[in-house]
Amino acid sequence: MLKFLEGVIALLAVISSFSLFSMKCPSGEKAMSGVANAAVCTFLVEALFKYILGDFCGIEFFGTVGSLAGSMSGPAAALLVGISMGTDPIFATASAVATSGFGILPGFIAGYCIHFVICKVEKKIPSGIDTICCALIAAAGSYGIAAIANPFVTKMLVIIGTAIEEATKVSPVWMGFILGGMMKVICTSPLSSMALTAMLNLTGLPMGISAIACFGGAFSNFIVFRTLNMGTKANATAVLLEPLTQANIITANPVPVYLSSFLGGAFSGIGAAILNIVDNAPGTASPIPGLLAPFAFNPPGTVIIALIFAAGAGCLGGWLVGSLFKRMNYKVVVAL
Repeated sequence: MLKFLEGVIALLAVISSFSLFSMKCPSGEKAMSGVANAAVCTFLVEALFKYILGDFCGIEFFGTVGSLAGSMSGPAAALLVGISMGTDPIFATASAVATSGFGILPGFIAGYCIHFVICKVEKKIPSGIDTICCALIAAAGSYGIAAIANPFVTKMLVIIGTAIEEATKVSPVWMGFILGGMMKVICTSPLSSMALTAMLNLTGLPMGISAIACFGGAFSNFIVFRTLNMGTKANATAVLLEPLTQANIITANPVPVYLSSFLGGAFSGIGAAILNIVDNAPGTASPIPGLLAPFAFNPPGTVIIALIFAAGAGCLGGWLVGSLFKRMNYKVVVAL
């Protein structure tokens, strides 16, 4: 229980830090938009191509593409965060290639920090040699920052992963509630539930709960976005399909979104636990992969019932949270 509480506290601390970063740090929202795009380009491609078309359908080509995409999350984050903030594409690319082998969070930290370094250094280097010097500085600095950040990120993921493993040891219904809620919150945050479940090699009932919870919780996010008028109809549709695409809006309005994520995921997780939905494809904890992957390991009729229940549970969670915050006259923070 102590490890579980430690993991929950760590998760809340990380989510809070992302929200504070987005709202208070220079160019925080632009950086969060960049890391969200990086997650889509890597983890979403990996989940669909590697685990579904590759592992499930046996199409080697897509499996290879998915594996390669997933392994490039660090460089993608460094590149897209830098470009989102206005870093010269040459220097952003130099920063990105140096983070090969690192995960999305070290790449994100490196891309963010290097932007400010390059902005200062670029002004002091004579024209003509500035491109070469700044590219070298960006590459070396980015690798150094990622290498320093990586152990702390790894430790944090281990703590959260341990909490998830502890949740699997309790009763199925309680596990469905806790694990489903936690995983949907992670799914909505820049941590990426796809990345975490892949790193943990999560399979069986815990992975099934995670997949269904991410699918059902997406409806909670959709309802909250529409009820509180967070962005446009297109933003609401996008958060339904893949929450990471709306990271800038989510981190600017963390309380209603994460609360709806937890309730929708928790209610959906209970249904998955009761129906004993298993999923032996790690990394499929996201709305679209979560919709498709369970069909490979469970009777279709059972999966359809679980998905219908999850969609209804997600709508209920979103309606409860949306109605509450609407009565409180919640003012949406407009993200860039």
